[in-house]
Amino acid sequence: MVSDVALRQLEYLVALAREKHFGRAAQACFASQSTLSVGLRNLERQLGVTIARRGHRFQGFTAEGECVVGWAARILAERDALRIDLLRMKSGLSATVRIGAIPTAVPAVSALTTAWTAAHPEVRTRIEALPSREIDRRLADFDLDVGLTYLDADRTGDDVLPLYRESYLLLTGADEAVARRGRVSWSEIPELRLCALTRGMQNRRIVDGALSAAGAAARVEVETDTIGALYAHLATGQWSAVIAHTWMRAFGVLAGMRAVPITGSGPRPLVGLVLGGSGPASYVARAYLEAVERAGVAAELDAGEADHEGMPDPADTNAQPTVDSSDAEKTA
Repeated sequence: MVSDVALRQLEYLVALAREKHFGRAAQACFASQSTLSVGLRNLERQLGVTIARRGHRFQGFTAEGECVVGWAARILAERDALRIDLLRMKSGLSATVRIGAIPTAVPAVSALTTAWTAAHPEVRTRIEALPSREIDRRLADFDLDVGLTYLDADRTGDDVLPLYRESYLLLTGADEAVARRGRVSWSEIPELRLCALTRGMQNRRIVDGALSAAGAAARVEVETDTIGALYAHLATGQWSAVIAHTWMRAFGVLAGMRAVPITGSGPRPLVGLVLGGSGPASYVARAYLEAVERAGVAAELDAGEADHEGMPDPADTNAQPTVDSSDAEKTA
């Protein structure tokens, strides 16, 4: 009977869906592999369907199994939401909000965390850098509460909070001609030795699209999937890069370099918060959105792209680069 199904069995199933390996799923549940296997077979017997395809190793789920996995994730998420609501009734909101952020938006997350913890001092935050498609999938699977990602024009509603439009600068050596001149066009950028994010990342596709629209193509010598690795290469002084304005929030302007405005019309993609809709930890996610909105974080992050007080004056070759965290808040 379905009424005999235990939450522990659903935990086994969701762990198996996540780990895709019986042994690792058992470890994640702090159970032996035999205990997990027995629990899953009992679940199949109680529901009257085959859930997992088995061989020498886990081979995936049947169509019925995929359905059960979805319901199991939802049921466990609702259980967690119930616990959080009851905890809040006792002592105020105390929970961990799970955020998935596109890598280029991670430098902006600290502004969100500051607003969140100011509103709810007992809360905790877990941040993962993820591709936009993975954020959408994990929101749907209730593995995340909130996503920080690029927003399509048709993505609106109560579950969406636009934050800022990403703008771009060229970070280049102070001795480069474009740095001394204090401006650069998209068409001039390929003349420099460049490092950039990998082609599979949406930010890279946006930058490549802007270069293509200007009749140019990037001559990228170094590709990486992390902003940290990109900045490590920039620090050598050998390469330049197109950066999002919010990156300056975390990294500022490196010594010996200049952040040069890119002239002409260019992309201004919208970045914002999205929720997973009704379901898991929905109260926590909604509270997070409300805290960020009340704190005016959008105005902070979307301050004009020319507002970089930490950017040395390109005309002053003796200027020492400074870092002002208030000037680095604009993209992702």
